[in-house]
Amino acid sequence: MKLDTLEKLYVDELRDIYNAENQLLKALPKMAKGASSPDLKNAFETHLRQTESHVERLEQIFADLDESPKGKTCRAMKGLIEEGSEILKEDGEESVLDAGIIVAAQKVEHYEMAAYGSARTFARLLGQEKAAELLQSTLDEESETNESLNQLAESMVNPEALSGTELTADSRR
Repeated sequence: MKLDTLEKLYVDELRDIYNAENQLLKALPKMAKGASSPDLKNAFETHLRQTESHVERLEQIFADLDESPKGKTCRAMKGLIEEGSEILKEDGEESVLDAGIIVAAQKVEHYEMAAYGSARTFARLLGQEKAAELLQSTLDEESETNESLNQLAESMVNPEALSGTELTADSRR
């Protein structure tokens, strides 16, 4: 496709996001399974349910545009998921691994926030107000997920990881 109009770029970006969300639908259960913290597992399970509704919103936008959501692979999400999968394969202190899983998840959230923010802006410029509202709702949820991951990391996971690291270092002496 030749990207010679903002509308074509908008549809192309929506397809990218759609593929990214579908990749995430497959990755989130693995992340939940790999997390040792019950709160972190719960956060991933909650975000899985949200992601399902994100896909539904995108499908609604595509239906309104009379366009297919398929036809693009989001290479960025593929790379972010592969990077996160590396953490899941590591052997180590559970709390440290949970901290690494949060880092991987926040990289995904930041990518999604950038993608949804750009798509929402395009929708507004193109007079697609209903789509802009749907994209903003998803952007708000992605931001909330990122903030909950921040809180989880700061209040529980990172302090536990630090504590576990200190114990390991002390036990070597």
